[in-house]
Amino acid sequence: MSGWEDLFPLPMIPSWVPGAVAGMVSLHLIQKLLFPYFWADLRYLLKVFIYGLRVELYQRQGRIVTILDKFVKLAEKQPHKPFLIYEGKVHTYQDVDRRSNRVAQVFLHHGALKKGDTVALLMGNEPDFIHVWFGLAKLGCVVAFLNFNVRSRSLLHCISSCDPKILVVGADLLGTLEEILPHLEKDVTVWIMTKDSTFPSVHSLLDKIEAAPEDPVSVNRRSANNLKLSVLYIFTSGTTGLPKAAVISHMQVLKGAAGLWAFGATAEDIVYITLPLYHSAASLLGVGGCIELGATCVLKKKFSASQFWNDCRKYNVTVIQYIGELCRYLCSQPVKEGEKNHKVRLAVGNGIRNDVWREFLDRFGAVKICEFYGSTEGNICFMNHIGKIGSVGRTNFFYKLFFPFDLIKYDFQKDEPIRNKNGWCEKVKKGEAGLLISKVNAKNPFFGYAGNKRHTEKKLLCEVFKKGDLYFNTGDLMVQDNENFLYFWDRIGDTFRWKGENVATTEVSDIIAMLDFIQEANVYGVSVPDYEGKAGMACLILKQNASLDLEQMYKQVVTCLPSYACPLFLRVQEKMEMTGTFKQQKFRLVDEGFNPSTITDPLYFLDNSKKAYVLLTKEVHEMILSRKMKL
Repeated sequence: MSGWEDLFPLPMIPSWVPGAVAGMVSLHLIQKLLFPYFWADLRYLLKVFIYGLRVELYQRQGRIVTILDKFVKLAEKQPHKPFLIYEGKVHTYQDVDRRSNRVAQVFLHHGALKKGDTVALLMGNEPDFIHVWFGLAKLGCVVAFLNFNVRSRSLLHCISSCDPKILVVGADLLGTLEEILPHLEKDVTVWIMTKDSTFPSVHSLLDKIEAAPEDPVSVNRRSANNLKLSVLYIFTSGTTGLPKAAVISHMQVLKGAAGLWAFGATAEDIVYITLPLYHSAASLLGVGGCIELGATCVLKKKFSASQFWNDCRKYNVTVIQYIGELCRYLCSQPVKEGEKNHKVRLAVGNGIRNDVWREFLDRFGAVKICEFYGSTEGNICFMNHIGKIGSVGRTNFFYKLFFPFDLIKYDFQKDEPIRNKNGWCEKVKKGEAGLLISKVNAKNPFFGYAGNKRHTEKKLLCEVFKKGDLYFNTGDLMVQDNENFLYFWDRIGDTFRWKGENVATTEVSDIIAMLDFIQEANVYGVSVPDYEGKAGMACLILKQNASLDLEQMYKQVVTCLPSYACPLFLRVQEKMEMTGTFKQQKFRLVDEGFNPSTITDPLYFLDNSKKAYVLLTKEVHEMILSRKMKL
């Protein structure tokens, strides 16, 4: 061996190398212990920064590239790639581009529309929803997406609030049209997606589309010189009142469309959209997201829990969208063999409960749940890129530089933020629930609501921390933990005050939902004459073939909840009333209260003297109102 060492002497390792290696190992261990999410945060922030920089550079060069521009380019670049699959039929990028050209040609020659005019769209999930949307956008029109679940007075309110020149109605919604037609403003021209019309003064659209040329209209009709120009009106879901038309700009469309990309989706993905297209989750994140990626989307007429996974297997779906209770509906389906036999890798959405999140992963396999937080009209968004169960997103110093926000103290009794003796709002500590507010500035504007200046102003907070500052009031209570994960706590309207304490409705409904006979619980506060605050009430849906166990119910709430949070009233319904986006409808329930004379559903009252829930009769109701029975 010594001979070899003489011929080929081993190089001496410099004395500083072991120290450097030890230092690097130590830094790595410290990073893992103290900053475990550093690299994941950095990757996510770089994505956000690069996307924003790209949009900014385009603007500075005088090139405003909208999501429609991107779609037209893709139709040229990959004309034969499937863009949309509906009921087994494939619509390529070129197919959708050409049919939307036909729609544009029809309204160009028959509709007398000017650039900037508003057209309201009342259609269900079908390819022609997208064709009409894109066709009108090619004319430079603002398109208002109407919720097809809304009827009568509420629908008329939605139409009038966005002041459209034209209303386009789907063939399957002619019954809804018939209800509102006599009361519709005379200057609104109505078109229906049929080949002929039996309604007086109502135009048919399908026959004219089929006869129209496929030639594109002038690019000048759709060209935008400012990303802040309005392009859509998307209505809020109306969980607490009449829907409001949120003004959506080109900038917001681009931000929404970047969501799937930010979570790691690619052009090879196939996205399954079962949510209604009138909602921003389906239209911006779903359809817009596919355009941003150059991917394919599978569109479903209506969500079906029983057909969901069969569709995923049939179309090789890799990305699914969820909202509200959708994942719980999937988990409520009977267990079948091969439920993990699919290609779904990402589930993107918001509103999934912790217990459902865990059950979903256990049952359906290694799907990455990409929970995010955002509202249709809001100027702030959080994304849980880590995948921590229960969290809606994550923040850090650099994220707050780009998107300034704070959690502030809130007075539930006065229904307003708490201000100190100097008139300024105060931030909550980590671990405490606070009202989420986000700073309104040039980079993060708030565009408000169409035709409703009062509601726009109500969503803004002035003079929050200093003179002249302006913040958007999300109406949502959030908690930030010590690791900077954010958790949705409740809506302001859903949080009520009883006996001097704040009650979070989600906390109460989660406790009730643990009972094996409860399918769903919707918790809200109701006014009781001569009492301050609101008393808790739970609307219950029982599982199939299950009966209400009042003894178990009483034991569950008094054991797991503080006394002030225990629902004083129970209401049992056969079917939970939901908004079109799978959110629980509370407004009407709150308005109806707990009066057995007007409510036909079974009602129960928490009688503390008997330590039990008892039937709420007219006599008991009278005793509560006369204060003979203490609450």
